[in-house]
Amino acid sequence: MSLAPKFQGQKLAAANLHPTPHTLELYLDYVCPFCAKIFNTFYTAVKPIIDEKYSDKLQVIFRQHVQPWHPSSTLVHEAGVAVLKVAPEKFWEFSEALFRRQKEYFDENVVNETRNDTYKRLAALAATVGIDEKKVFDLLFISSEGGERLNRGNGVTNDLKLIIKANRVVGVHVSPTVFFNGIEEKSISSSFTAAQWEEWLGNNVV
Repeated sequence: MSLAPKFQGQKLAAANLHPTPHTLELYLDYVCPFCAKIFNTFYTAVKPIIDEKYSDKLQVIFRQHVQPWHPSSTLVHEAGVAVLKVAPEKFWEFSEALFRRQKEYFDENVVNETRNDTYKRLAALAATVGIDEKKVFDLLFISSEGGERLNRGNGVTNDLKLIIKANRVVGVHVSPTVFFNGIEEKSISSSFTAAQWEEWLGNNVV
């Protein structure tokens, strides 16, 4: 599936504008432990392999995938969208930081704080990777003084709707889910080791 220009930060090495024959899409939820596992292996051990051997053959896209049975999933993905707006080149780095601290945003760790307080923590997390904290928080903030215009969302609501709509079009339900060239690649799981990834790349990215 194509990627809208506003979401180009979801593409690994987004500065590379050359077309590639293959596309790998990772549908990941920031508060899913299995997504953290696959992301950490991919980002630390597989990305260097792709950079070295497959940069002209494979593009990789991080597809944000909200899991609504965890209410905080919406909030953390809103933060991801805010980063795409403020500093798209930092999206993958921010995602690494968020996955590393994902337990801080599990249900039990957000249930007693306000939504804006969670946003404050997420904006502060963005600052740890060099992103403007205020700009991120301003996009996420929900005012309690809406007057007659209630339920408007925040500065990223419309973009998040597009992301969710795109995922629904292709029928993605669980996370993580991996697509290769537009077709679900069920052989790849969260338990894939770096060696298994390298073997899979060698067999498929030709």
